[in-house]
Amino acid sequence: MRNYIAVMLAIVIFSITGCALKSNPEAEKAAIESAQSWLVLVDSEKYVESWENAAEYFKLAITQSKWQETIQAVRKSLGKMISRELKSQQYTTSLPGAPDGEYVVIQYNTTFENKKAAIETITPMLDKDGKWKVSGYFIK
Repeated sequence: MRNYIAVMLAIVIFSITGCALKSNPEAEKAAIESAQSWLVLVDSEKYVESWENAAEYFKLAITQSKWQETIQAVRKSLGKMISRELKSQQYTTSLPGAPDGEYVVIQYNTTFENKKAAIETITPMLDKDGKWKVSGYFIK
């Protein structure tokens, strides 16, 4: 189950140790709002819309059809999302395998119907249009 999302989103990482870590509460707040809106699309099975609303980096990493196929299979096996609680957020300007920029690595403790203790890692970035958009997503 790990390979499905790891392949499409190289910038998502389990740990941001060794990256350029800073504090930017304003960016973190905007990124969390963006992530939550995007997750609503995924939770509602609006996978095409989630791809369309993702960062340009995300769209270059995976085609719309491959994203839809992959996320549909993953989420089907997990079942419906039951609860999601913010675990952490960290602003950074550097991530392994990704271009320098502004990112916020966000983790949620999430419960799904078929997986009681999951960690969702979602990484919004400040996109070229000046808006925070999701550039990576991983479920563990």
